[in-house]
Amino acid sequence: MSSKVNINELKPDLTFKSDLMLDENFILIPVAVPVTESLTKALNEWNFKEFTCNADMSLGGDMGLPVQTVDKSRQEIAKIQAEEKVKNSLKHALEQANSGKFANTERSRLESVQTVYNEYMNYINSVYTDYATRKKINYQELSDTVKDLCIFIKDNKRYVLRITPSASERSKNFLVIHSMRSTVLAITLGLELHIPISKLIELGITSILHEIGMLRLPPQLYMSNRKLTNSERAQISTHTLLGCAILKELNFPLSIQLGVLEHHEKQNGKGYPQHLTGEKISNYAKIIAVACSFEAITAPRQYKTARTTFDAMIEMLKNENQQYDPTVIKALLFSLSLFPIGAFVYLQNGKIAIVSDVSPNNPKNPIVQLINETEPDGSPKTVQTDNNLNKIVRVLTKEEQADVQKTLDMQRKMTNQAVELTNALENAKEKENEDKQGFSSVDLSEFN
Repeated sequence: MSSKVNINELKPDLTFKSDLMLDENFILIPVAVPVTESLTKALNEWNFKEFTCNADMSLGGDMGLPVQTVDKSRQEIAKIQAEEKVKNSLKHALEQANSGKFANTERSRLESVQTVYNEYMNYINSVYTDYATRKKINYQELSDTVKDLCIFIKDNKRYVLRITPSASERSKNFLVIHSMRSTVLAITLGLELHIPISKLIELGITSILHEIGMLRLPPQLYMSNRKLTNSERAQISTHTLLGCAILKELNFPLSIQLGVLEHHEKQNGKGYPQHLTGEKISNYAKIIAVACSFEAITAPRQYKTARTTFDAMIEMLKNENQQYDPTVIKALLFSLSLFPIGAFVYLQNGKIAIVSDVSPNNPKNPIVQLINETEPDGSPKTVQTDNNLNKIVRVLTKEEQADVQKTLDMQRKMTNQAVELTNALENAKEKENEDKQGFSSVDLSEFN
């Protein structure tokens, strides 16, 4: 059940008990984030008049309707508490993943990494929200968090690269998901290029914030479910300048400012905003340009169908018109392989597999997990692909991948149900044995 909110009800400092939705897909104001005068002005300019609060997401009260305006100090406390909750959740997820407590199988490891990944997305969302509401970004905290992210990606690359958000998740939080995916790829490329840890952290920060300038544009532009007009695209292109200006105001290092400013520059001089060429473009910008483009090709949007990671790799390798730095493109190939991690492939021997890791010697022949085949200890059976029987013939079509994934999900569900049943039977047997032991210990002499 949901309730409608008219734009006339949006008063400065007003907060909501559930996310305020621009439409059925896009979040306008996250829960507990106050309305600002600049936001209502922009919404009026873009002719947005009515919004939706979802009662199902309400933190309490009636129908997720607006709560009373609160004073600045209470708002500040609420924001700090929310930020601390996000940081603590991320810290806990990292500790659990690093301990390996819940990752004794390939599947559980992937799920553990997924949990950490989601917490990092929540953190990035909090960074964007903090700037949108308070015009603040804590550089030292961000730096420390990105340092942990770099280490996490280094230790879990083959799992992290398999995580793909759904189309519905992307539409609701496009900037955050795009930033997270691009950052994972950028750091992965940085690791392949052997960038020192201090520079790797700066690269990660730059990538997380490379779209921060979007927050100074009407949300309709970057959340649109249609192709933009030429004038709208011209407006969007200003986000690099706006992002650089934001980071300059916040006294971020010049190297990060330039990375944000130049991430849409091209090697051939046909990028923006300065039409720089070759070595004139900062190294961070060159890396983010490749990561950002690869991510965009594989990203589903409401107005376009996502392409496979293999298609994206082929397009990036072609490097038409020499848009990207060849060294970074080579790093992309050796980081993900020709058949990128997570891709379903068909082998010469007729078997189906999923690419699980790169080969350090040959990016054309990655390591794969054979579907429905296991080692004696129950772990997934992996093989090194080659140019013979284990040669990759082709990537599965989207329809074929969907069928395989459906089968795997069904098998996983049945396995989980079997485990639950086995555990229940074992618990029942243990209880029965305890009852028998208790009965045998009773003195029956008084009944003789």
